[in-house]
Amino acid sequence: MPASRSVRPGGVQDHIDRYRASNGEDGHMWRGVTTLLLTTTGRQSGDRITTPLIYGQSGEMYLLVASRGGSEIHPHWYLNLRANPSVELQVAADRFMATARTATPEEKADLWPVMTAIWPKYDEYQEGTERDIPLVILERN
Repeated sequence: MPASRSVRPGGVQDHIDRYRASNGEDGHMWRGVTTLLLTTTGRQSGDRITTPLIYGQSGEMYLLVASRGGSEIHPHWYLNLRANPSVELQVAADRFMATARTATPEEKADLWPVMTAIWPKYDEYQEGTERDIPLVILERN
């Protein structure tokens, strides 16, 4: 099995550790919004890499925004799931495998308001970059 990336910058690793140790009781809520743990496979390293991310839901689908704070480049986690869409999610105490895909333009138009209702800065991020910020749909396997 590939190695797990164990050290992340700043408070990210602390968030991951608290989330896992408490089965999401400490960490699922972050700054008033819900977060999940996304584990992807590194497209170059093959390592399993975990990232805490704000999420939304539409029916049974989990939603993520690959904003990287409005950067001109995609976040590494997004590039990883594009290369290998089989991912692991932890949503509070629930851990499961899922398949990730980028929303179509039509899906994004319908689902973007779900995410901006949760984190309004997503609109600012999109306005501040020429990159079309992807909306990711995750479906439980």
